[in-house]
Amino acid sequence: MSFGSFEQGASHQPMSEINTTPLVDVMLVLLVIFIITAPLFHHAVPIDLPKVDAKPLDDRPRIIAVAIDALGRVLIDGSAVTSSELAQRLGQAAAAAEQPELHLRADRATRYERVTEILAEAQRQGLTRIVFVTQPPP
Repeated sequence: MSFGSFEQGASHQPMSEINTTPLVDVMLVLLVIFIITAPLFHHAVPIDLPKVDAKPLDDRPRIIAVAIDALGRVLIDGSAVTSSELAQRLGQAAAAAEQPELHLRADRATRYERVTEILAEAQRQGLTRIVFVTQPPP
């Protein structure tokens, strides 16, 4: 061991070397394991896949951009709408075969109550995919 005895004397000095034998043993075992398992990573089963001429699927959903300005006015895709027009357009979008994604942008000065009104209307019309659009800090 690397410890000295409890006896006092000049002949008994503590060992000042580190025993590296266990470290070398562990490294050799890891090397052997790596050498054995490395060829298994490149083993592949050859498969002859069918050739098909198909149109790629469009995975991106349709987006409805709703913006609320500081005065509480609502804009859908850039055009101002009233509350009844908002409900009608959101209902038409929800009735489509594919569920659209509602991107909601609200001005910093917009009252929270106005934002919740828009969210409640979207929920009433059946829209469930809602994204809050923000701007990252500078």
